[in-house]
Amino acid sequence: MAFISSGYNPDKPMENRITDIGPRKYDEFYPEVIRNNKGKWKYHEILKPGVLVHVSETGDKVFTVRCGGARLMSVTHIREICDIADKHCGGHVRFTTRNNIEFMVDSQDKLDPLVKDLEGRKFDGGSFKFPIGGTGAGVTNIIHTQGWIHCHTPATDASGPVKATMDTLFEEFQDHRMPAHVRVSLACCLNMCGAVHCSDIAILGYHRKPPILDHEYLDKMCEIPLAVAACPTAAIKPAKVEFNGQTLNSVAVKNERCMFCGNCYTMCPSMPLADTEGDGIVLMVGGKVSNRISTPKFSKVVVAFIPNEAPRWEQTTSTIKRIIDTYSNDAKKYERIGEWAERIGWERFFDKCELDFSHHLIDDFRDPAYYTWRQTSQFKF
Repeated sequence: MAFISSGYNPDKPMENRITDIGPRKYDEFYPEVIRNNKGKWKYHEILKPGVLVHVSETGDKVFTVRCGGARLMSVTHIREICDIADKHCGGHVRFTTRNNIEFMVDSQDKLDPLVKDLEGRKFDGGSFKFPIGGTGAGVTNIIHTQGWIHCHTPATDASGPVKATMDTLFEEFQDHRMPAHVRVSLACCLNMCGAVHCSDIAILGYHRKPPILDHEYLDKMCEIPLAVAACPTAAIKPAKVEFNGQTLNSVAVKNERCMFCGNCYTMCPSMPLADTEGDGIVLMVGGKVSNRISTPKFSKVVVAFIPNEAPRWEQTTSTIKRIIDTYSNDAKKYERIGEWAERIGWERFFDKCELDFSHHLIDDFRDPAYYTWRQTSQFKF
């Protein structure tokens, strides 16, 4: 009745639309060249790492400069981005799903001044504020989660390992020497906000110990039924506990059923999961979403555990660098990391990348329904 009484017309949903509720309509922010050529683009080319040109059937061109950006940005940094967009791009700027910043201009004459301006902006320490790259057969910017800054259940930081890893892979971000593009992602716990289950290289924070139980305060701070209901594996049950001569209402955890997800801590602050020695990083390899050449793949665990080594995560970054260097030297053109590993065999992958294999890495999936139900465009006849 609310929609009917307000005069909403389902045949004309934009008629009398109240525009200050929710986000503005996206096409209001298109650059003029994008608006005029929507649906008319013929092809695009990568002129050099980080610089693309899209050509329309009308003859119009749009030049895009892609810069690596951080997921967590200061207001000062965002204002500088807006200043660059005002100076070169008519006030238009866009962000990609991997936290890159894209500046677009409509002529070759505007491209070179934009690139020079971006390359000339550096932090006091000498690093680029807006490094250009992340396109084509190179390493993309790392998409990641919140880590120790915002989240309450991480097993590792997000910004720290990502910064350390991208420092190690920076040359590959600005180059096209890979056989195919390499997507690196990070999720700081098994809840996987970072979608690392289908990435070429995935950095995953991993808890190895069940939650700590603070019996003294648990019943005072938590709704026990809520904490019990939050557990996806039914590892938590109500319990009576003796503490300082008193019988308290609390919970008990069946450790062998705990999957270390942190849902209980979300509902109950007296069940913290973080642990200095138990928390660390798992490395996964070989995932992809693309249907090109082969079907989409899940990432596979190749390093079962690496301790957190803040602030530079030396063992994590050196292992990732070794995998990427081995892949770039051995894979065929257009092969993603998972396709290369499957072609040479996972046994040889571990050998070539100098990785230890243990029983923790055995994959017991037997490719059931996905091969017979034809759920991708890569049909098997």
